[in-house]
Amino acid sequence: MKLMGSARRNTRSNAFSAESKGTAAKPGPARFVLCVCNKNYPASLELRKVYRLLPDDIATKHRQVRVIDESGEDCLYPEEYFVAIKLPPMAEKAVLANS
Repeated sequence: MKLMGSARRNTRSNAFSAESKGTAAKPGPARFVLCVCNKNYPASLELRKVYRLLPDDIATKHRQVRVIDESGEDCLYPEEYFVAIKLPPMAEKAVLANS
């Protein structure tokens, strides 16, 4: 597990945590996010790429999200860098096959 430098920073956005509050640790369907910002992380995050959201209650409390980035490791990033999305079943299957 790698903690990115700005991951310790507390952001003001709470839209993400409102949606995921209380559900991050429960097993269930895969959840996905779309990268909308990669400031300071252009090598680690691709803009407009779909990432699988990994459960992490502690990260959620700190307004962070855990995804497997381009390094292949799971890392924390500010939640404001992503938008939660729901994929159609066929797209979800394709994304999970590449994970």
